[in-house]
Amino acid sequence: MARIDGRGNDELRPVKITLGYQDYPEGSALIQMGNTRVVCAVSVEDRVPPFLKGKGTGWVTAEYGMLPRATHTRSARNPDRQGGRAQEIQRLIGRSLRAAVDMDALGERTFTVDCDVLQADGGTRTASITGAYVALFQAVAKLRKQGVYKVMPFKCAIAAISVGVVDRVKLLDLCYDEDFRAGVDFNVVMTDKGEFVELQGTAEGKPFSKETVDGLIVLADKGIKQLFEEQKEALKGLKL
Repeated sequence: MARIDGRGNDELRPVKITLGYQDYPEGSALIQMGNTRVVCAVSVEDRVPPFLKGKGTGWVTAEYGMLPRATHTRSARNPDRQGGRAQEIQRLIGRSLRAAVDMDALGERTFTVDCDVLQADGGTRTASITGAYVALFQAVAKLRKQGVYKVMPFKCAIAAISVGVVDRVKLLDLCYDEDFRAGVDFNVVMTDKGEFVELQGTAEGKPFSKETVDGLIVLADKGIKQLFEEQKEALKGLKL
């Protein structure tokens, strides 16, 4: 099928990750995937949630939201009115990042990653995860430079991508128009060791087969490997 932006079925949208996009957070990144743009900012606090206090371990969490005109029509600015979707996405981002970090090695610190969608054209949650990892890595690298950590407390890298079936064709990295029409829609989160952190898959109407799942995972794996290279490129200037 001909895609709206002329890409091949197994091609990512153009990707750009800008490290240190904001001056004040301990770590930040702007990720652009096609027309989707998300800014990720990391704040560090020398405390942990009550359930971790005194256990010597750290915590990584996330918050997610959209600017009022990130989409074609204005949404409410009040985050309390964003509903369950935003809560689901920020929990996904937090789980994904925690899979990448040695929590015990963090010490009793909380890393909060704010992911704010500047413009949405599909794949905002997966772009948030991919960009959040870069911002978190920068924040931890700054602490290491200050002598807080002797080694980087990461177990792996994390990235994510969407895949789906549109008009019976398997596609990588869905834009909004494709996502809206998809009969099957997956969000895939993987480590750079080839392991899965999360698979979110749904069918719209007709159930899908194992063969479809296998094909979509192959597509996702290809796209995520490319995203790891983009992350490395964005982080290559850091002095560790």
